[in-house]
Amino acid sequence: MADLAVALDAGNLRQALALVDAIGDAVRWYKIGPVLCLSEGAAVVQELRARGKRVFLDLKWHDIPNTVSRAVSVAGELGVSLATVHLAGTTRMLEAAVRAKSGELRLVGVGVLTSLDAAQFAEAVGRPVKDVEEEQRRLVRLGVSVGLDGYVAAAPEIRAVRTVAGGRALIVVPGIRRATDAAGDQARTAPPREAAQAGADILVIGRPVTAAADPRREAEAIAAEARA
Repeated sequence: MADLAVALDAGNLRQALALVDAIGDAVRWYKIGPVLCLSEGAAVVQELRARGKRVFLDLKWHDIPNTVSRAVSVAGELGVSLATVHLAGTTRMLEAAVRAKSGELRLVGVGVLTSLDAAQFAEAVGRPVKDVEEEQRRLVRLGVSVGLDGYVAAAPEIRAVRTVAGGRALIVVPGIRRATDAAGDQARTAPPREAAQAGADILVIGRPVTAAADPRREAEAIAAEARA
């Protein structure tokens, strides 16, 4: 059964914790991105852990190996459960990240962002791209070669990633949207049930929950749909 991770896009710690407390025990995973991380630093990780929550630190590290390994080490010391590294960092960087893991920290690789379609990704890599799924497979192979714990993938690529990564890999899927939800800046989306049935382990959802009048009810409804 897929877990739900709510993306905490709040501007400060007070707003973020108010949302977490409103959702209560309906969600155990929370994703922290660069905005909240820059605003509040380690305090947000510590406060979430004090509430018994699991922290998904989504900073998509892509830097020289030494810098990334030090960041991974700090995340492990803080008690982060899951963090992202960019597969485009290539083998040396990814190997350094894996060596630096500690505690319960697992690392998942990011390949083609869910906000990108084939034309946009082609612009980034400077060559024609016909198939985003094949690009995702190519990047995942780098992660498999160094022993990453899992991968971030849009729902349409879940089965392709699973084929390359194997059954034990953790598959994290952003871009979860129901038929009534606005896509926002996501280019490759899917409803919760479709993603869960395709083999997602963690479904990441932000504004449909965080902007809802009753975020707990929305989170419970999405989780129920994923189980249906």
